[in-house]
This record gives sequence, C-alpha cells and structure tokens, in this order.
Amino acid sequence: MKIKVQSLSLSVLTILCLNSTAVSVRANENLENYLENTPALTNLETSQAIALLSQSSQTISLTGQDLTTADVVQVARHGARVTISDEIFARVQRSHDILLLAAESGHQIYGLTAGVGLNKDQAFVDASGGLSEEVIQLSREFNRKLIYAHSAGAGPEMSEEVVRAIMATRLNSILFGSTGVQPRVAELYRDFLNNDITPVTPSRGSVGEADITLITHIGLAMIGEGDVYFRGQKVPARQALDAVGLEPLVPFGKDALSILSSNAYSAALGALAIEDLRQLLEVNKLLFVLSLEALDGNIEPFLQDTHVIRPFPYVNSVAMDIRTLLADSYLWEPSENRALQDPLSFRTGAYTLGAVERSLAALATQVQIQLNSSDDNPAVVLDVVAPSDWPEEVSHYVDKDGLTGALIPTGNFSPLPWVISFQEAAIALSHLSNASAQRTIKLADPHFTYLSRFLGTENTFHAYGAIQKVFASLAAENQSLALPVSMDLVSIAGNIEDTSTNAPRVVRRFHQMIDNHYYILGIEMMHVAQAIDLRQQAYPDLRLSGTTRSFFNDYRQVVPFLDVDRVLTPDIEGSYLFLREYPLN
Repeated sequence: MKIKVQSLSLSVLTILCLNSTAVSVRANENLENYLENTPALTNLETSQAIALLSQSSQTISLTGQDLTTADVVQVARHGARVTISDEIFARVQRSHDILLLAAESGHQIYGLTAGVGLNKDQAFVDASGGLSEEVIQLSREFNRKLIYAHSAGAGPEMSEEVVRAIMATRLNSILFGSTGVQPRVAELYRDFLNNDITPVTPSRGSVGEADITLITHIGLAMIGEGDVYFRGQKVPARQALDAVGLEPLVPFGKDALSILSSNAYSAALGALAIEDLRQLLEVNKLLFVLSLEALDGNIEPFLQDTHVIRPFPYVNSVAMDIRTLLADSYLWEPSENRALQDPLSFRTGAYTLGAVERSLAALATQVQIQLNSSDDNPAVVLDVVAPSDWPEEVSHYVDKDGLTGALIPTGNFSPLPWVISFQEAAIALSHLSNASAQRTIKLADPHFTYLSRFLGTENTFHAYGAIQKVFASLAAENQSLALPVSMDLVSIAGNIEDTSTNAPRVVRRFHQMIDNHYYILGIEMMHVAQAIDLRQQAYPDLRLSGTTRSFFNDYRQVVPFLDVDRVLTPDIEGSYLFLREYPLN
C-alpha cells in the first residue's frame, strides 16, 4: 500500500474541485478560480492541480464490457465525458434487429407484444404480420404510457451525482447488447451525460427487483417531459433538449421497458459505495497505525511470523500493510511503560481491517459483473443457436437474413448475489466502527496510555470527557444499520412479484454507515493527535514513522492541539472532512 501525502492547500483544492458537483464545468470553474486566487501554490502543487483539472475533463470509452466502479465515479462526480464507438453502436442495432425479427416471427414478447407485470396476459401489439404503420404507432403509444405509468417514485430527489452514475451504469449495460433498444436510446444517455442534462429523479420507491418506478424518470426526460438539472439550473426537460439541439426520443419496441426495468439505481449506488469504501479502508489503516503509536502499543500481533501460523489471506495482507506503515517507528524499540498485551481493539486490528478488505474484494467482483452484463427481461442473446431441439427452447431463437440469436424471458433482474455481499460488508464495517470507538475510549484512559485523563492539559477542566457520547451513538447506529433488510418484502403485482431484495435500501444504509464511520474515525483522530502531542512533550525525541508523521502534521494544520477547553463540534467536522478527502495513492 502506498500513501501519497500532499500539502493542505492541495487537499483543500481537491475538496473544491471534487466536492463541488458532479459536472466538469463547475468543477473546472472552481479549480481555475482557486488557481487564480492562490499564488502561494508551489510548482509541485500547481502541476498536481493541473493534473486534477485534466482528470475532471477525462473521457471514458464505454464498451459494455469493461466499465469499472472507478469509471462510474469519474463520470458521476468528476464530470468525465463518455464516448461510444461505431462498432459498439452496431452491436446495439443488431440487438434491436433481433428483437424486431422475433416480434415479426410471432413471438410473444413481454413488454413489446404483450403487457408487463400482471398484464403479461394481455396482447397489445400483434407484429406477426409485419411492422405496419399501425403496429408501430400502437407500440409507440404503449411505450409512452409505460413510461407514464412507471414514473411513480416518492421522497426527496436523488443527487445529480447519483443520477449521472445511474445513466453511466445503464448505458454501459445497454451497450452489452442484450436490451434490444433502438441505438437512439444509447445516444441519449450519452448526450445527457456529455451535455450536463440530469433528470430530476425521486429516490424512494424501489423494492430492489429492478428499480422500475425511479429510473423511469430518465426515460421521461428523454421523451421531453418532466424536469432536469441543466448546467446547474432546474428546467423543463424539453427546454434542455432544445438548448443543445437534441430531439426527444420516440420510444418504440422494447425501449421503455429497457429504460425502466433494470437495477441501474442500486448498481450505481453500489459502485459509488465501493469506491468510498476503498478510500475509507486505506485511511482507516493509516489512522489505526497512528493510533497504535499514540497508545505506545505492541507491534507483535502484526509481525510476519505471527500470521504464518494463521494464514487468512486478507488478515495477513493488512498485517503487512501495518508493518510497512510503521517503518522506522519508535514502536520497534522497547518501552518500559508498554503493556505486555494491548486491548483487543488494538491487538486484533488486522482481523477487523482484513474482514472489511475481504468484503471489499467480494463486492468489487460482484458489482463488476453487474456493471458489465445484462439484467434485462426479456433479454436478447446475440449470435447463438438453440442448444437443443426441445420445442420450448427452440421457440425463443431466430435465424434469418444473417441475424442469429434469441429473445429469452429471464430472472436476471435479481441483484441478490451482490446485495447479500453488501450486507456482509455492512456487518464487517460495524465491527470496524466498534473497534474505533473502543480504541478511542482507551486513548482517553490513563490506565492504558499513562497520559492524562481524557488527554487534558493543566489548562483544561474537561478535555475529551463528554465527546465519548458522540462516537458511541454513531457506533450504535452502525450496528443497527448493519442488520440485514433484504428479506423484508410484500408480495405485489397480483402476487406475481413475490420476491425482492430492497437493494437500494441496503446500499443507502451502507452509504450512511461509511459516513458515520468517518465521524467515528474523526473523533479517534482527535484523541490520537492529542496523545501524540502529549507524548512528544514528555519525550521530545519520540519517533513516528515517516508516513504517520506526515499524516499527523497534515492533520495539525486542520485541527490544533487542545490546550484549553473549547467548542469541539468544529474539530469533529474538520476531522471528518480531513479524513474523507485525505489524498491517497
């Protein structure tokens, strides 16, 4: 693990640019304004700032096969543009052609020739006689009304960041080639992203078996209805389309169903959460090591031969990271006041951190599959022939005029594999929160540190005595948020839809846990830095590792030493922001 420590001014610059809004236009304006008004930046900082500006203007080529969670973050938070090659558009067109061929061949197609949900027994479009103008008009009417009927979310609006993540996620899955939409649909997702058109989308109303009632609002904007955020202003969708010269979508065939029936909201939230967890985990490792130095703790639980006899891979990997981060620390030298063994929240640090790292790896693998595959129902499968001669199987395949493939009803809209992984990760994260809270209590206790009670000075009365209530309440909240909720369900749609995963709720809770954990860590950081300062007052030659010393020094530019009692809320907020935005590499 490598830690890249930058100066505070560049950290502030990063916050300005990356925390502004999702779009590159406003991010670039913030950055350029900062550069113009901050002459004290060094040459190194200026070059890093220019690199950051370039990053916010990044272009990502979408193929339907190699989108990463980091790419989703670039599009959602940093305004990266997306491009699609002609070859990939040709795949989308071929998928659409197979869909129409199946319809013309008399196939009953959910969402095209037949209704959806309980209405699947109702025939709306008969295309067996060919795609006459009447059939086309009936399909268009059906598609438009399908969008209306499913634009039915509740609750506060999603952030622009999340909606951009949804559009990037759904666009990439369309490019996989299994939806059967007109290429125009893919073009509009691309053009919305690249022109900073972000549909206003409610955030509540999905049971996690496709986010049907929410992401439909993106389709509503595509047909020129509803509202959008356009370059920072909330305007009618048609106004934004006209401003950039885009014609509204005329949905046809399976367009509407493909826009609304996917887990793009849940998957987008999941992609953002994975990258947030990645940052959190590395910051937590760094803080844990500094916390160990603040305690004058034992390094023995993290030695190489300690873990040879218990070879859990991720635990061993974290132990190695801890040893690396502690290079040249005073903890490698004997100490007359050091306890024989530390409290478990310190001693088992490699296990709690390792559990989260293992969960992160599992999540990344599962969500990577989600991002680069199809969760459509029905789904087009390109370039396949029936593997058997069983009539029921053969009935879903077509082969005519060079078009070979299938249109198959699926249950692929279930995100259960990675929803369960998020719930497992939430349990691991709750253990991490509890461990941080326990370490913080120990750092305020002179029986463990041999420092002053609550880390006070001769000028304080209370120091860090009352603050324990804050992190204790947040740790308790994380325990509650870690409880599994994916099995909470009500059978709906005429008892047809009788399973669900609550995927958005699961991942939203996980996002909240990450945010809570940063506050918990922030308060631990306050205690750690105070303990380090008190130790260095008693032992001026106390040697931190090179990495932790830089981390500590950077922090002290944000939150100063507590010499006298003061209001602590600003320190908590400053610590939280410092850790959330700390630059790692």
